[in-house]
Amino acid sequence: MVLLGKTAVVTGASRGIGLATVRTLVGEGVRVAGAARTVTAELKETGALAFAADLSTAEGVAGFVDAARTELGSVDFLVNNVGAGDDVRLGGGGADGAREVAGRGVRAAGGAAAGAEHAAFLERIPAAFGITTGRITEPEEVAALIVFLLSDVAGNISGADHLIDGGTVKTV
Repeated sequence: MVLLGKTAVVTGASRGIGLATVRTLVGEGVRVAGAARTVTAELKETGALAFAADLSTAEGVAGFVDAARTELGSVDFLVNNVGAGDDVRLGGGGADGAREVAGRGVRAAGGAAAGAEHAAFLERIPAAFGITTGRITEPEEVAALIVFLLSDVAGNISGADHLIDGGTVKTV
């Protein structure tokens, strides 16, 4: 995957899938602007441009986009990972939002997951949901798929949902 010299905007970048995506993109040579409500030390350590922004508001989105454009110039990729649920989406959200940014030459991918308290809950998930692999998906696994989808290698994949669920959904 040749991503060296490209630019990306990642939302929800302070932890979990967003942070893993920032790390993976930076590792591939992408210049990244990451936004989160709270900028964590881990986000700062990635070498990405880190912005504190409330992306649930129009003002927060506009401020972040303006700052990212100022620092990066153009934006090649958008990873919409706002973890606030289905009602909060950067740039219009969903297929319409993806079409909107794609029409501007920006490849878009999303990887948001609803937040929950961790420890005991996560321990019970595999058995409770019949996960074939016996474990939940790690953020780095989702980040790897996102980065693949952003690359030219996946250039003809468009408008598809990809499920990383360890075999929870049993289909053939």
